[in-house]
Amino acid sequence: MINWLKYKKIYFTVSIIMITISVYALLTWGLKLGVDFKGGSIIEYKIANQFSTEDVVRGIEEKGIEVTSVQQTGEDTYLFRLPSIGTEDKIVIEGTLLNVTGAVEEEDVDELRFETVGPSVGPELIKKTIYAILVAAGVMLLWIAYQFKSFKFGVSAILAMFHDSFILIGSFAILGHFMSAEVDFLFVTALLTTLSFSVHDTIVVFDRIREINKTQGGEMVNVANRALTETMVRSLNNSLTIAFMLIALLLLGGTTVKWFAGALLIGTILGTYSSPFVATPLLISWDKVVKTIKTTRLKK
Repeated sequence: MINWLKYKKIYFTVSIIMITISVYALLTWGLKLGVDFKGGSIIEYKIANQFSTEDVVRGIEEKGIEVTSVQQTGEDTYLFRLPSIGTEDKIVIEGTLLNVTGAVEEEDVDELRFETVGPSVGPELIKKTIYAILVAAGVMLLWIAYQFKSFKFGVSAILAMFHDSFILIGSFAILGHFMSAEVDFLFVTALLTTLSFSVHDTIVVFDRIREINKTQGGEMVNVANRALTETMVRSLNNSLTIAFMLIALLLLGGTTVKWFAGALLIGTILGTYSSPFVATPLLISWDKVVKTIKTTRLKK
């Protein structure tokens, strides 16, 4: 049996380093907000010829116009999301489309709509979302504590969940600064999925700890090491299956879903790491502290 928890100080150090980097990135660079959060322009075109969205985005950005995303909404219709632009920029975009798509006539690139929109996500909605996450975390904490008959299980799982979420947000501050990754509705979806995945993976480990403790007993650290050994392969296989799909989506999915797949991939890696190397060491450390306090009181 592998003594996984022998290195718990290393796990905590790695987590502290990642959290510190995330805090620095958020305070220094912040998050690069997408159209959903800050508003912008939307243009929908009907384009007769087949073309590469990457080539179009590259051509438009070479003209000095930023493109947030390009989404295919129909067989030959495409939705462009950009920061707020004027008529002159729109003409430049249409010219680029004609060149890149090889259109012979202007009718081959037909504008269906052009509008400037405000942010879809207002401060009030963001506030309600944060409240909802906190309420959900509180309910999960109480439910896990009830099922495992101890608050230390619930608190350890929730702390690991927030560990994953915070580092994911910090990673997008870094990606936004160096690679122009934007935070939009899809990122929020990936963040919420990470919350769920993290807790789910942690409960699998905790459930095995409970079962071994019931049937065989022993020191908590030995029980946890055995539980980690028995669940590690299953957890890795499950996570690798998801990761392979997300990597394929990241490489082949195009610009529309690139950062969504990237956020899910980071969240999957963090969730796989935190269950055995954050949540379980927290549980064992808490148990050790409680036993030390009880022993000290008995000696007195």
